[in-house]
Amino acid sequence: MWVHRRPGWRLKESAATDESVYLNRRQLVAGIAAGSMLLPQAAQAQRVTDDPSAKLYPVKRNEKYKLDRPLTDEKEATTYNNFYEFGTSKSIVRAAQELKIRPWTLKIAGMVEKPFDIGIDDLLAKMPLEERLYRHRCVEAWAMAVPWSGFPLKALVDLAKPLGSAKYVVMTTFMDPSVAPGQKQFFYPWPYVEGLTVAEATNELAFIATGIYGKPMPKQNGSPLRLAVPWKYGFKSIKSIVKLEFSDKRPTSYWEAAQGSEYGFWANVHPAFPHPRWSQESERMLGTNERVPTQVFNGYGEFVGDLYKGLEKERLWA
Repeated sequence: MWVHRRPGWRLKESAATDESVYLNRRQLVAGIAAGSMLLPQAAQAQRVTDDPSAKLYPVKRNEKYKLDRPLTDEKEATTYNNFYEFGTSKSIVRAAQELKIRPWTLKIAGMVEKPFDIGIDDLLAKMPLEERLYRHRCVEAWAMAVPWSGFPLKALVDLAKPLGSAKYVVMTTFMDPSVAPGQKQFFYPWPYVEGLTVAEATNELAFIATGIYGKPMPKQNGSPLRLAVPWKYGFKSIKSIVKLEFSDKRPTSYWEAAQGSEYGFWANVHPAFPHPRWSQESERMLGTNERVPTQVFNGYGEFVGDLYKGLEKERLWA
């Protein structure tokens, strides 16, 4: 039975940990790394990386997007990760370090004026980077609140110049079983594919995250490009994107292909629509394990509710 309690997390975002605390933590971990080769996963996740985009962070926060809860501790958000390419457990930090993020090329394809490829650093130079505080809700009924850095997906759509007849944005992750052992599992539909309607992709909430906690995105969190659509369950937030394709046909997404009876295309959050194997009425916050009530559209209905008018017959809730 799911227990409902009055949440005690209604704090202003000003209660979020100050950036200087994060910087001090990074300095401490860097010192530990210099003295030991046997770091625990949590410490490894905090090490200063050689990502050439590190100089771009931290970026200015967009204050429009508010939180109703404190930020999740950085250690929790960067060491408890779903990334099936590197394994089915949540402890994939070490395995994910094999991912090579330079060079990294994003392919723009499909129904666009002119297909093209662009390197990650050239892309970052063109995009309006900012930080946003977003809630994140996993379909497994756990949740976190994190400071993503990145840019609106709409800015990337505008750069791609899709044709007016394009209806969907199809995103694909990397495919390299030599570094991602999970991709050797033939019973999964690799590579990971996800999709949004063009209307969803150009909604102001849709975000391409390139960093977190004021620094480049860790590999285990989906470096160097991952989707953040906070009104949907987390499996829609595809990681390590290498291709953006525009189409007039709705794609079959990864989990739809793997287990369509449990996971749908739309995957919008709603407490009244349970997963076949568990309730979605509440969620467990990473770090504190506190149970809080699930909100329709994860609390973002004012931004996205109009997207689904006229689609009531669709399976909108995963």
